[in-house]
Formats: sequence, structure tokens, C-alpha cells
Amino acid sequence: MMDGEPQRAADLAYLALRDAILTGELAPNVRLTETALAESLALSRTPVRDAIRRLIMEGFLSRVRGEGLRVIGLQPDEVEQIFQIRLMLEPFAARRAARFATDAQIAELRDLAEEMYAITPPSDAEESKRLPERNSRFHNLIMEAAKSPRLSTMLAATVNVGLVLRTFRMYGERDMVRSARHHLEIADAIEARAPEWAASVMASHLHAAAAVAMRGDD
Repeated sequence: MMDGEPQRAADLAYLALRDAILTGELAPNVRLTETALAESLALSRTPVRDAIRRLIMEGFLSRVRGEGLRVIGLQPDEVEQIFQIRLMLEPFAARRAARFATDAQIAELRDLAEEMYAITPPSDAEESKRLPERNSRFHNLIMEAAKSPRLSTMLAATVNVGLVLRTFRMYGERDMVRSARHHLEIADAIEARAPEWAASVMASHLHAAAAVAMRGDD
């Protein structure tokens, strides 16, 4: 077997399982087994095990002694808590980014924001894939520009990637356009070295995302 083949198989397993979770094919709290998942994907257990490990780290799956492997189903109160914590941390990160971002980071933020705006709403599957990827890079770049390892650690422990992607899947066209405009304005504020403006727009951005996420839990 070629060196890259195990990693490709693990990536395929990860994408297939993540999509099954996001679409509801694998329902919350249903018990899963590595063997059954491997059989359903026609793969060996090794790449499936690697994919499961990644999905656990990202908040899609949980493994509890005595309960086995399950899809995580977040309760409304948990969703609210996650966004409340993000609202405390990410505007602060945007505020610091407006002070400390390098010219190269600002240029990348601008490029990402403009690319997301250009492909909103996405017109095909490729753009639908690129949009959340660019969104993730945009927010991660703000954390890098904030130059605070402590803040990065706190936020990494808070952000649930599964919830972020589920929320993205809930967006209608109006939600997507609003989000893309927020990204442009956040980039404007950081480029203008305006900390309070950057923090304010980031807070609005998160409030809007929280409203969509909570709407999906109704």
C-alpha cells in the first residue's frame, strides 16, 4: 500500500461520517460501533478509527466508558453556553487583532472576506465546501493576529466544530449574506486599527449565528 493511502482512507472516512452526522443520517445519541461504521463505508477499521478520533476531538462524537460511541446531541442550554462564552472571548480577540495584526495578516483577512462574499450564496458543491473552510481560516487568523496563546487555548476548548458546521448548514441565503458582510466589516475594522469597532462587529456576527443555532433547536 502506498504511504498516502492510509491517510486518504482516513480522510474519506472522516468526510463521510461527518456528512452523515450533519445530515442527520447518523442521529444524535444513537450508539455506534467501529465495526458497523467500517462495514458501512467498506473500509478497514484502522482509517475509521482515525476518523472517529478526529470527530471526537471536533465535538461530533463522544466515547464514554460503559456507553460506547455516540453522536453528540447538544441541548439548547449547551448551545447557548457555547455562544455566550464565544461572545466573551472572540470580540476580545478581534479587539486585540485590530491592535496587533501584521500587514500580511490584514491582507489575508481582506482576501478571505472578499472571497467569501464573492461565493455567497454558493453556486455549486465546490463553493459550498470552500465557504466554511474559508470561514474557519478567517476566525483562526483573527486568533493568530490577537497574539494571545492563553486566549487561543481558552477558545479552542470552547468552540465546538460540529456546532459551527451544523449552524452553517442551517443558514438560509439571507443569513449567508449577512455573515459575509460581517466578515468584510470585521476586516475593515482591523485594517483601520479600530479595536472597539472590530469587537462590536464580531459580537453582532456571533449574536446572529447564535440566533440561527438556537432556531434550529426549537
